[in-house]
Amino acid sequence: MRSSPLRLRTARALFGALLTALTTLAALLVGSAPAQADTLICEQYGSTVIQGRYVVQNNRWGTSATQCVTATDTGFRLTQADGSVPTNGAPKSYPSIFNGCHYTNCSPGTNLPAQVSSISSAPSSISYGYVSGAVYNASYDIWLDPTPRTDGVNRTEIMIWFNRVGSIQPIGSRVATATVGGRSWEVWTGSNGSNDVISFVAPSAISSWSFDVMDFVDQAVARGLAQNNWYLTSVQAGFEPWQNGAGLAVNSFSSTVNLGGGGPGDPGDPAASCQVAYDTNVWQGGFTANVTVKNTGATAVDNWKLGFTLPSGQRVTSAWNATLSGSTGAVTATPVAHNARLAAGASQTFGFQGTYSGTFAEPSAFTLNGATCSVA
Repeated sequence: MRSSPLRLRTARALFGALLTALTTLAALLVGSAPAQADTLICEQYGSTVIQGRYVVQNNRWGTSATQCVTATDTGFRLTQADGSVPTNGAPKSYPSIFNGCHYTNCSPGTNLPAQVSSISSAPSSISYGYVSGAVYNASYDIWLDPTPRTDGVNRTEIMIWFNRVGSIQPIGSRVATATVGGRSWEVWTGSNGSNDVISFVAPSAISSWSFDVMDFVDQAVARGLAQNNWYLTSVQAGFEPWQNGAGLAVNSFSSTVNLGGGGPGDPGDPAASCQVAYDTNVWQGGFTANVTVKNTGATAVDNWKLGFTLPSGQRVTSAWNATLSGSTGAVTATPVAHNARLAAGASQTFGFQGTYSGTFAEPSAFTLNGATCSVA
């Protein structure tokens, strides 16, 4: 039986409508898929990496009650925050996101620790999400130490309180008001027994802000709580909850540390001259590198820091005679106890083992405490 033109047009129209509907549904499904699946962390000190450059940590240290954070593409949210502690003592925890090193956990590719005098700027931005029915502060932490340590407690903690809810207050006492980054702050100083603390408290809640971390570091230096030859080890953004806290969120976070500071009269960059020899043993998919850094200047360098960038496809798996922050991309080598001093004209050697894919290549440039080295 021959079909009529009307029936053919009707069938084609129905098929076209069905195809359009399926295409639209597929697009919606693809568009709704997250770029990266959220990660739930309930372990006491559990952590994960986001964006390939920041670490999100649960960091529950003041209570045995359950706490969970969910790491997202851009930050994290506090999913569960059981229990409470007295508001006249320490908080329950510090769920946070950071750039740098925290108790040997270093964010990938970070150039921290970095000597304060070698930092030209440290731009950062933060967006917080707040909730009711909890006692907490929204705190941005900046850590400083006389040495480029990547473990343990640093000498000075700078806290920026973006918000505080409930009968809580910073460590120590209020000593002044100050304008930093174009905003007015209450200034508190004190000690928690392990380190000095200087806190900058916003008079009213700040939900989001872009600023230069170095403005606050300069305040700590000016008030005698740090020095320009000290090291910035990490910058962190999160919350200190005392009671509850589920739903609190860091919606987004960014942190960059630009090196190249220092100038006439600055105490930084004591290594004006240096030379690096990079000797490798390479096999299919793996390699070792023995790195010798020589101080060709006239002044000794204590607690040296060698920076370099691994070519794409390379990853550090182990190291000796140095601690390496970052396993891919930008890497910073800091000494261990027995080789922390680099005398004038002297050399120190460290090594590491790694894997690679593609064609093997060596780093093209090295810096010693921010100063560019020649390559032997």
